[in-house]
Amino acid sequence: MTWKKFSGEPIRKPLLEEVSTAISKEYALGNKLKVCIGTDSQVKGQITDFATVIAFIREKKGGFMFIHQERTLLKMSIKERMLAEVQRSIETAYTLCDILDTYHVDLEVHADINTNPMFKSNQALHEAMGYILSMGFVFKAKPEAFASSTCANKMVQ
Repeated sequence: MTWKKFSGEPIRKPLLEEVSTAISKEYALGNKLKVCIGTDSQVKGQITDFATVIAFIREKKGGFMFIHQERTLLKMSIKERMLAEVQRSIETAYTLCDILDTYHVDLEVHADINTNPMFKSNQALHEAMGYILSMGFVFKAKPEAFASSTCANKMVQ
């Protein structure tokens, strides 16, 4: 997976090394961190764009994020696409969970799924919540899921 910073600068080191360095720097500055991981997607004709973000939230001091983007020609239903977003977020969270535990950084997995049944994405709410919680992660859905519904959304628009 190729990751980049919000500035567009590619991350050349392995992701775990880059995350460890970022956390160490933030802790050296006296910042307390929380990490929120989320994915969003956008269908554009035959192509579906996915963006997964690792949002590092500094307590009362803003934050920064790492981004991975990919495209697929695979045609999916809305439910399949929502669960594909969740799968990407869980894979990333699973990759980082040991290092985050080492540094005692709280982790949340955000799903770009609406809790209001009037929205199409709601079809995947129960499966997504079960998937995330069964993996041992903290689950957030809209409107609290800013990593997916705001940060990742910005990258696929």
